[in-house]
Amino acid sequence: MNLRDLEYLVAVGEHGHFGRAAEACFVSQPTLSTQIKKLERELGVELVERNPRRVMLTAAGEQVAARARVMLLEAETIRGIARQAADPEAGRVRVGLFPTLGPYLLPHVVPVLHARYPRLELLLVEEKTDEVLARLRDGRLDAGVLALPVPDDGFESRVLFEEDFVLAVPAGHPLAGGDGPVGLSAMAGERVLLLEEGHCLRDQALSVCRMGGASEWQGFRATSLETLRQMVAAGVGVTLLPELAVRPPVAASPEVRLLRFSDPVPRREIAMLWRRTSPYGGLLEAVAGLIATTTVDVLAGREA
Repeated sequence: MNLRDLEYLVAVGEHGHFGRAAEACFVSQPTLSTQIKKLERELGVELVERNPRRVMLTAAGEQVAARARVMLLEAETIRGIARQAADPEAGRVRVGLFPTLGPYLLPHVVPVLHARYPRLELLLVEEKTDEVLARLRDGRLDAGVLALPVPDDGFESRVLFEEDFVLAVPAGHPLAGGDGPVGLSAMAGERVLLLEEGHCLRDQALSVCRMGGASEWQGFRATSLETLRQMVAAGVGVTLLPELAVRPPVAASPEVRLLRFSDPVPRREIAMLWRRTSPYGGLLEAVAGLIATTTVDVLAGREA
């Protein structure tokens, strides 16, 4: 038995398909299939249930895969300790971000991180919050950049920044002609457009709607912030956008007017999380500090 064979088994359990599991492990499908059969012979038990529609782990396979994940995480931790000992500012760090943050934060921070840590390889993964947390727990990610609050499952956390929400309305909307900030009550009676289930921004926006006496328009749910932006431009309704999503390099739309809120301004708090046992703890703390400083400057209009 070797770690690579266990990795193949875990991949089959996660993907439910030999071909996709092989792609994820960067090997050919025959190689992966042969090694799993070899593992089954070695253990004397069937680990995988093979049928034409879907490949599933057997009950024994599920138990073996669960322990294999722990072993693989420990092996990666050992490798991380060695890499950190050899060069504290080098290594491969896998970071997860959620879709309503990643495209708007990364253009600002990736160049700064690369300049400061040229030997650090950042592997960036964009997933919804629940998936980022799941991958962080089982070791498939080293850190997550998420909106608070999140469950404290043995994570270290560093608050990075607070980000205001702005109200996006069509250019021809009655509110578009005003000069000053608007109160939350301005949303009352409006057709508020929100994201689909599973996005943390949806829950945050719903909370803001409740404070403003507004409710979601049930006729539409978007899959991305860009879809929401286009629907507002088309005059379908109004929406809430996080501030980084309306900052350059995001292009302004002449069909959309952005309005700031008066106090109390709705906002979200963004933090970086990592496992308390991570060998990259010191490096991640430093990376989080650099992201925090950079983003606070961007939000204050001080970006270099």
